Order: sequence, then C-alpha cells, then structure tokens
Amino acid sequence: MRVLPYGDAALLVETEDVLPLAQACRDAALDGVLDVVPAARTVLLVAEPGTDLGGLRAAVERLEVGAVEAADVASVEIPVVYDGPDLADVAELTGLSADEVVAAHTGTPWRVAFGGFAPGFAYLAGGDERLVVSRREKARTTVPAGSVGLAGEYSGVYPRSSPGGWQLIGRTDVVLFDLDRDPPALLQPGAEVRFVARDS
Repeated sequence: MRVLPYGDAALLVETEDVLPLAQACRDAALDGVLDVVPAARTVLLVAEPGTDLGGLRAAVERLEVGAVEAADVASVEIPVVYDGPDLADVAELTGLSADEVVAAHTGTPWRVAFGGFAPGFAYLAGGDERLVVSRREKARTTVPAGSVGLAGEYSGVYPRSSPGGWQLIGRTDVVLFDLDRDPPALLQPGAEVRFVARDS
C-alpha cells in the first residue's frame, strides 16, 4: 500500500486490495473524510479542507484491512438476452462456443470494482478468467443503453446510449441510473452482480 497526497484535501492510496481498503476506510469513519472513491488500483480519500493529511495518512496506514464480509455485500441480479453483435467474435477470441461464453458470463458472480465513464456505469471484475478480451479495434459511435459488454478483465452494462468500444455480448432492460432512486446508481462499489440468461 502506498499513500500519496492528492492536492491539499485528499489522499490517493495505491493498493491491490481496493474494495477491502475502501470498506475499511468507511467502517473506520476516519476524521475529516468526506468521500471514499475506489478505482481500479487506487482509493481516493476526499477530506474536508484543513484536515491534517499527515494524521489521516497515519490512520490509513494503521487500518487492518480484511476481506469484505459477504453479509456486507449487496447482491444484484441482471437478466440478459445474449444476442450481442460481438458474441461470435468473443467466442472466437476466447476459443469458446457462444453458449460457453454465455455460461461463463453467468456462471461466476462479478463484483463492482468501481464506477466511471458515465453515471451508473460500473466496472465489474472477478468474472470467469476465460472472458478476458481486448476492446474492439474501432469503437462504435453509438452503443444502445442496456448493452452488456466485455473489455480486458471487466464486464459492464451501458447505462445510456453512448459511444463505446467494448465487445457487446447481450442486452438488458435493467435501469442502471435513475435520479429518482437513492442512490441513483444501481451498482455500488463492492456489490455482487449475477447475470442471468433469458430468452427475450
């Protein structure tokens, strides 16, 4: 773990244990911390202006970071129609059949590692290792909302229509971002996500 200053009111913690560290920081209710923001390999601690960052750094370094308890993890089920335009390409890239790609995507729970790209978009990690594929060589100018894709080690669902370069394997009707919901984003860091195949 490496703790770095990030401006005059934040710390950036580099770690391989992002979700456990983020949970430990939230549980510890660290003095002056306004927000805990996990990313791929870092946790950003946003503090109130004037917070003693040296003291905060020392507190972070003293934290006991364990595994995220299953009881503390939300679980979200997302039904998917697996008819994406890149399903055959993903099958070819992975050496699996299309049915095996679907079985691999639905057979292992995913974990929300962090959010980004667009409101409601979650980078899902921890799925079947056979599904690691590169992004498309050429991004699409428009990807429909609800498209389910793969890129690198991650899976994700586009919350709205936008450009994108992920390999699209299916689609869902689940609403990922709704300002009338609390919180608006359905998928929160640390949550478990299970994809379930449906016919239509």
